[in-house]
Amino acid sequence: MAVVENIGREEIRLSEATAGDYFALLKPRVMSLVVFTAIVGLVAAPGTMNPFIAIIAIVAIAVGAGASGALNMWYDADIDNVMSRTSKRPVPLGRVLPGEALAFGLVLSALSVLTLGVLVNWLSASLLAFTIFFYAVIYTMWLKRSTPQNIVIGGAAGAIPPVIGWAAATGTVSLESVILFLVIFLWTPPHFWALALFKAGDYGRAGVPMMPNVAGELSTRRQMFFYALILAPLAVLPAVLGYVSWGYGIAAVALGAGFVWKTWAVLAMSSDDKVMKPAKQLFAYSIVYLFAIFAIYLVDVVAWRLMATIGA
Repeated sequence: MAVVENIGREEIRLSEATAGDYFALLKPRVMSLVVFTAIVGLVAAPGTMNPFIAIIAIVAIAVGAGASGALNMWYDADIDNVMSRTSKRPVPLGRVLPGEALAFGLVLSALSVLTLGVLVNWLSASLLAFTIFFYAVIYTMWLKRSTPQNIVIGGAAGAIPPVIGWAAATGTVSLESVILFLVIFLWTPPHFWALALFKAGDYGRAGVPMMPNVAGELSTRRQMFFYALILAPLAVLPAVLGYVSWGYGIAAVALGAGFVWKTWAVLAMSSDDKVMKPAKQLFAYSIVYLFAIFAIYLVDVVAWRLMATIGA
């Protein structure tokens, strides 16, 4: 229940949000992926970085990601309220008022960007600011409600963290960091469209033009398979270019083959399959795939450096 205070003729409604409600605004599961991929970009970058500054960079990136989530929940409260997957979020439940979510997101946005700029470097801070703006304004306020390509274009926001991590460590952007960006960028459409296939009713009620609702299931499944065919070899490219060893490369080939197989199963599934089991399996596998790709990349980079240090 909200608390209402009477001041003269005006009423000020205050929420009874807990710390847990504000933490939920940060979209912690999304934040964990952002932080992890940013760490990979930061560690993979050449040279050394002061550990304290590195921690500040990662925390600032995490806070910026959380700020994006809060701004998204503020603006999308109407959509979230009618979707079963999101109806239990703090704003639709009334535990956090819209104005509070907006203020929380704006304060965290400014704090994260300024911290990264002043204490690390302004290139990484500029990339973080762009990411927050792109996710909160370009994707949430415009693309999500206007085009079935919302996830394709909007996916750029979720793909930038490894580039920000690299920029924080080096003050530059490199081809290696761009490849890491592209891995996430190409992974995003089949990942979210798999969800959209078995949650099409939710998106339809909310009026969100997701690909299955606009172009149909078959067209969506074909596009998912197409993205998988590009993603699988692209993820192997770092080994081909010598950024990491072929230990990573072999793992990327195996994981990519699994991703292509899962998307093929979605493409081949019957149109009468109301359970959407292949789509649900692909959605689950896609999460494992991305974390595994970046985890193996991180382990490979660290192992190479340890062997180089021992050899020296």
